[in-house]
Amino acid sequence: MRRRRLALAVLSALLILGGSSTAGTLPAAATGLPAESPKPASDGLVTAMRRDLGLTREQAETRIAAERTAAALAPRVRRTAGNAYGGSWFDAEKGRLTVALTPEASTHTRRAIEASGAEVRTARYSARQLDAAKARIDRLSAPTGVSGWHVDPKAGTVVVDVVRGERSDNDVRHFVSQARTTGPVTVSTVASAPRTFAAGTVGGDPYYTGNVRCSIGFSVYGGFVTAGHCGRPGAGVSGWDGSYIGTFQGSSFPDNDYAWVGVGSGWWTVPVVLGWGTVSDQLVRGSAVAPVGSSVCRSGSTSHWHCGTVLATNETVNYSQGAVHQLTKTSVCAEPGDSGGSFITGDQAQGVTSGGWGNCAGGGETWFQPVNEILNRYGLTLHTYTG
Repeated sequence: MRRRRLALAVLSALLILGGSSTAGTLPAAATGLPAESPKPASDGLVTAMRRDLGLTREQAETRIAAERTAAALAPRVRRTAGNAYGGSWFDAEKGRLTVALTPEASTHTRRAIEASGAEVRTARYSARQLDAAKARIDRLSAPTGVSGWHVDPKAGTVVVDVVRGERSDNDVRHFVSQARTTGPVTVSTVASAPRTFAAGTVGGDPYYTGNVRCSIGFSVYGGFVTAGHCGRPGAGVSGWDGSYIGTFQGSSFPDNDYAWVGVGSGWWTVPVVLGWGTVSDQLVRGSAVAPVGSSVCRSGSTSHWHCGTVLATNETVNYSQGAVHQLTKTSVCAEPGDSGGSFITGDQAQGVTSGGWGNCAGGGETWFQPVNEILNRYGLTLHTYTG
């Protein structure tokens, strides 16, 4: 048992239990387009999607294939649309990418995008206009009753989330009033304020820094990436058995929530996300960004393996420690100790767990920091399986 547990710990300490890519040149592995001959979905992944999304095996396999196509198509249609691009999302019912275009899009552009296999919708505002409105809101100081805000391309607005019971608060009302002056804004009510998912020390889990337990994200060459709130630069990291793994080489929180740890002392990296016996371990083959509406699964040291859907990208989340930007919102549950753990769609790495609300008994929502942003920020290369 000890030998088996050690093997699991080594895996978890080098892969990552745990995007929208930032501008600029990413490492080759961070561009993330799926291979031309994609591997079939693993039985474990299909089983988890059946459990958490209520799908049949055939529906899960069909969805995985459709999402892989949509993820590869999304950046191409954005380039084709140019200034007329209003956003895109995966339509799970139709099994294809939907692209919003403003009226300025030419007939040729619309036909070209439709010919690619995507559906076209008309948008009043461009993605550039919506992003600009969100950026102006980012410069405001948010009270604790405002949990976050993000661009919703399907609705064509910036959605400001307010904690239930706080909407009549004077500070919240003032913030919402200011937000409405930035552009098209709608207000939504959420159940609870988000929080990070770090935890106190519990024996037998993947890694610790000080008295904090977090989950390993994805392997990169030289170490692994994880959540920034789990440790500061220079902080030492130990594994489940107390043995030394390495140190935090870089970390950012709040504003961002990402970090990377350099490993040594006999620990090594592998392109795997641990399935915890719930599903088979998942190989990582790239980091193509899953569009809004796609399925996504999460692995963490507390609640292990759970799946859901991508609800929003580029969201600003207002934690008690300060706002964190460019997070992706999901319907996946998480619990304390899952922070830093991996989010993955199919075999494509998506990001590392930041925080959320709720738990895996009653449900909730969780945000992740996109992995491509982390790779780009620190000049890292994702460790991927090429077999």
